[in-house]
Amino acid sequence: MATEDVLTKPAVPVVGHVITDDDIGVKQGIKIQAINFNKVFKLLTDPHSTTLYDRHFHALQRLIRHYKSGLLLKDLVQAFKIINVCADRAASHSDYLQPMQELLKICSLPFLKEKSSDETVYSQIVVESISQLGYLMRVPNRDIKLELANTILSIYTQKPSSQKFKDQLPCSQAYNIAMLEKSDVAETLVKSLSLLEQDLEVKLCLMNVLQHLSSFSTPNCDKMLSADAASRIASRMNDPDPSGRLLFRSIEILWNLIENGNREEVSRQLNSLVCLNALKDAFSERMTQGYSHYDRQLRNDLLVISTLVASSCPEAPFIETGYAKQLMLFGTFQEVRSHNALVKYLKLGTNPEDFELKKLLISMLVVLSKEPATVPLISESNVILAMLSYIHPNENTSQAQEWSPAQFEEIQLHVMAALCTLGPLCVQDYIDSQGSTRLLLLLEWCVGKDDFAGHGNSFHGLGGRGNKRAQMRYCLHLMRSMVSLRDSSVNQDLTDQGAINQILDILQSATRSDMPDDAIDVEMQCDMLYILSVLCDGEQHRKELFGEKGVDSILRYLKTNPKKLFNGLGHHRMMLATLGAIWCCIVGATINEDQFLEGEGIFLLLDLLQNAARSMHNLILGCLTDLCENAKSVSHLSTWRGSSDQTVGKLLIRIWKEEEKELGVMRKEDGTIADTNKPLIGTLQDSEGVTPLPANSPSQSIVDISENMRAKLYALLYKLGFEELQGLSAEDQVTLCIIERYMDFKQGEVWSEITEELTQEGVRPVTPDQEALAVIGRASQELASLVIDMQEEILESETQHDLLEEQELYSQIRENHKQAENTLEKWQDYVARTSNYELLKSAKKLQDLSIHQSREEVDNSRERGSFHDTDLTNLQTTTFQGRQIRVDSTPQDILNESTMRLQTQEKTRAVTLQQSNFVFAQ
Repeated sequence: MATEDVLTKPAVPVVGHVITDDDIGVKQGIKIQAINFNKVFKLLTDPHSTTLYDRHFHALQRLIRHYKSGLLLKDLVQAFKIINVCADRAASHSDYLQPMQELLKICSLPFLKEKSSDETVYSQIVVESISQLGYLMRVPNRDIKLELANTILSIYTQKPSSQKFKDQLPCSQAYNIAMLEKSDVAETLVKSLSLLEQDLEVKLCLMNVLQHLSSFSTPNCDKMLSADAASRIASRMNDPDPSGRLLFRSIEILWNLIENGNREEVSRQLNSLVCLNALKDAFSERMTQGYSHYDRQLRNDLLVISTLVASSCPEAPFIETGYAKQLMLFGTFQEVRSHNALVKYLKLGTNPEDFELKKLLISMLVVLSKEPATVPLISESNVILAMLSYIHPNENTSQAQEWSPAQFEEIQLHVMAALCTLGPLCVQDYIDSQGSTRLLLLLEWCVGKDDFAGHGNSFHGLGGRGNKRAQMRYCLHLMRSMVSLRDSSVNQDLTDQGAINQILDILQSATRSDMPDDAIDVEMQCDMLYILSVLCDGEQHRKELFGEKGVDSILRYLKTNPKKLFNGLGHHRMMLATLGAIWCCIVGATINEDQFLEGEGIFLLLDLLQNAARSMHNLILGCLTDLCENAKSVSHLSTWRGSSDQTVGKLLIRIWKEEEKELGVMRKEDGTIADTNKPLIGTLQDSEGVTPLPANSPSQSIVDISENMRAKLYALLYKLGFEELQGLSAEDQVTLCIIERYMDFKQGEVWSEITEELTQEGVRPVTPDQEALAVIGRASQELASLVIDMQEEILESETQHDLLEEQELYSQIRENHKQAENTLEKWQDYVARTSNYELLKSAKKLQDLSIHQSREEVDNSRERGSFHDTDLTNLQTTTFQGRQIRVDSTPQDILNESTMRLQTQEKTRAVTLQQSNFVFAQ
């Protein structure tokens, strides 16, 4: 019974109490109520419900109401499907425009994510959705386009709001920017500009979006350029716009494309008649009619963009559009009076914008000069005359409406830098404007004592603050550019004006100054040496003007510490300029050469050759070779001694070895010729081989002479005399054998090339010529074999000499050892005779026998008085004595050894005595 009661007892009911976070208020914020997008999309697209407009609008309004705070990332696909359906139906039914506009406003809000991983998972969907926004510009409705522009701008610039959501978080601004950059919305917006030519407000709004998209984004700029953004925008920048915002937006976008995009691509797109005409019209209008600060800034920006196009595309149609001539007019109207209507009432002030314009115009003229067709325009516009008007001494004060001293200095330096390019293009204009006279007067002012403190504000004024170095530097730059043309009229004009003496005075002051030189000082001295070299090259009279003053300056430069050549200040350039001045100003003038030799110039050149880098050897050897045409030079070369008493022959042979090692000439380890067929050919020449060439083209053998220093080394050693060189080792003499036969080997090399070229061309010489070629080839090989024999003979002689010296050294060593043995033997015999009486008697007998044998065999020698007795009476010593006694002390080493032995014996005796006493005590 009890069991049945338990089984039939009713169960206790269980009530499920589920309390959510929302019920207890843990979660706060807006809750996004999900809607089934599929039902809404089906309602809009189903054939049976396409005409149920009221239901469509009701569903769309409910959708907008529930997602008014933002769209979820997971719902973007369905949301944009619905937006595209509304866009397609907007043309036939305008009631869809208002819901579509509301949906676009929702899209401008930050997208919402439920998980942190949603940004990665739905990234491609977000990119495609943003791209769809650009495609919606096809909707022919002004409000929709404005809303689209605002939506895209909000996605790119709007930061996430502080509004809180339940279970969702807004995506970050960086995420939105990254997704937009991956989309093609920027390219689409550029292409849609062509649809907005008649609606200025929408176009300006879209230009504002493009300006923001291109401000700091390289990907957006690249995609805009792929749609020809620069060309599209520049060609329409002058469209009617009362507000002026269209030109401003256009210039800003072009600037962004230049800064963040590909400059070459921007220049290429602007390189057209339409774009350049637009730039010209905009610049001309702002130049002549713009008076505000805003207009002047736009004018300068347009000029910078034009300069970029001209520098990247020299062939751009600046001349065809008249832009080049217009720029030259604006660049010179202040200095050269013009009757052109554009500049009749035009004036430039001293404000910063006009000052920048002046410098930009000068830079633009330099850039335009890259195209040869602009040179006649430069000459016609009197550009050189206008620029030369700035080359005069600076003033410390200025009049009203004139450039301030600092501004004038900066423009002056800019002009001189520009003339370095423009002057050589218009030589006649330079001469007609008395350019050389202006330069020399300015140079005289630069080294004068007039009070002037340079401001040194610009790039060109580097190092010129508080002095005149900047003006002097660019004055010498311009003079160097003009003389480098080697135009006889320009150089003669400079010489007639006293340029040589004036520059030499400056160089003498520089060489005698105790102030350390910096990079600018070294640069100016290099320019002056180069100018003197060009002026004196090949002109005997000008070399005489160079004279004693110039030679003295050159000698001072040669005494420069070789360590300065590697300090990075440009002293190596100055040394090269010095060598060039020796070649052009001293060599060939007997008076200058004699003075150079008296000043030990040859010794200084050889010291430089020994210490300088290998790259300078060729030029130094060239100077020495030409100086050797003077017979007095050879004795100087032979007298010179370098470090470690090195002779000139040894130095030249060392350089020859280094040159052959650099060329890869095959030599044996001992320096002898390795291949009789190629005694002089290096690795590069051998690898290029022999190829048939025209008669007026030099072959590899001839080119080899000018490409390395071996010919100059041969010429110098030939002048010195191969047989009169001193201080050479056997290895040097082996190399000297090759150098001595350099010309013969080179001739054989040329004939070998001729034979090989004829073979390759399939040309068979006539029999006598063929035999002659064969004889020449054999003679060349026999000569190489003969040189090898001479080299081996030198090496063998050196080997024998070394062996003889070795034997002599061994003989000296043996003799030294024998003398030591004799000394020891005599000492031992001496000790034995003093301690052993029998040995003493034997020694006495031997002595008497030796004396007896040395006497004449005459019996009556005693009677004749010629007999001398060798014994001394009353002798008390055990040695053989003479009338004078010499006492030899015991050698120190033996004495020390005996003393140590005695001390040891005494110590041993003392120890033994102590032990005996100890035993006795016990």
